[in-house]
Amino acid sequence: MAKEHKILFGNSGQLGKVFHSILETQSVELLGYDLPDYDICDFVLISKIMEAQKPDIVINCAAYNEVDAAENDYEAAYRINVGGAENLAILCKREGAKLVHFSTDYVFDGRRYLPGLYTEEDIPNPINNYGKTKLEGEEAIFKHLSDALVFRTSWLYGEGTQNFIWKLEQWSKENKILKIVNDEFSIPNSTHFVAKITLKAINHNLNGLYNLTCTGYCTRFDFAKTYFNETNKEQIILPCATKDIFLFTKRPMFSALSNTKISEALQIEMPHWKDELISFIHKDDKKHPNLVKMQIEL
Repeated sequence: MAKEHKILFGNSGQLGKVFHSILETQSVELLGYDLPDYDICDFVLISKIMEAQKPDIVINCAAYNEVDAAENDYEAAYRINVGGAENLAILCKREGAKLVHFSTDYVFDGRRYLPGLYTEEDIPNPINNYGKTKLEGEEAIFKHLSDALVFRTSWLYGEGTQNFIWKLEQWSKENKILKIVNDEFSIPNSTHFVAKITLKAINHNLNGLYNLTCTGYCTRFDFAKTYFNETNKEQIILPCATKDIFLFTKRPMFSALSNTKISEALQIEMPHWKDELISFIHKDDKKHPNLVKMQIEL
C-alpha cells in the first residue's frame, strides 16, 4: 500500500508544529511549508507546489489570528484568511486533494446563552474583523470544495506565544495581582487534542463542517485559576467584568461550541477542557495524581 502524501501549510505555527511532530511518526510522506518562503496567498507559487507534489491531503494551519490587529487591518486578515484559503480550495479541487482547514468560534456574536451551545447549524454573525474573515474563508472553501473538512475550534493553546497560557505567564512575571475577565465564556483546547481528533477524522473520511472542542465550557478566569493551581504558582487573580478592562476589539461573550456532531461521527467521548488542560500542564509528569491522558487511536 502506497504511503499517503500530505502537505502541511503553516507548519511552524503552534498547531502546525504538533501536526508535524505527530505525522513524522506515521507512515505518511509529509512536506511542510510556511512563511516567509511560502505564502498561501501566492497562487502561482502554491500552484507549482501542488502540481509538483500531487498531495492526497492538504492541511491548512496558516491563518491571520491576531484579533486586535485584524480590527485595524482588515485587508491583511482578509488576504490570508479568505484569499489564501480560497487559493488552497481552488488548487485542491484541481489536483484532487482533500483540504482540511481550521476556523473559529468567533464567527458567532456570543448572544446565545444557556442552555444551548452553538451547533454547526446555527447562523453565524461575527462581531469583529477576525471572525468576519474566518467566516468568509469557510464560505470561499465550500464554494469550490463541497467535500472539504473544516473545523471550528476555540481558545487554542499549546507550545507557542499566540495563546492565553503564554499571556498568563508573561503577565504573572510583571504583576503579583492579575484581573481576569469572568464573563467571557468558551472552551479551551490544546493543540495536541485538536491535531489528534483532526487526524482521526481524516482517517474516517469525514467531510463538511464540524465543531472541534473539548467538553464543558469556562470563563477566562476559570481557565487562569486552573492553570495557576496546577502549576503551583503563587499568583493572585481576581475576577472582573469585561467592561472594567480595556479591550480594543469586541469579542463574543458566550461562544462555546457543541461537539456532539464530531463525537457521534467518530464515536468517541471528548475530554473535559479541565482534564485536557491538566494533561497538557503535566505531560512530562507521569506520576502526577491529576494527570488525565486521552489516548486516541488513529
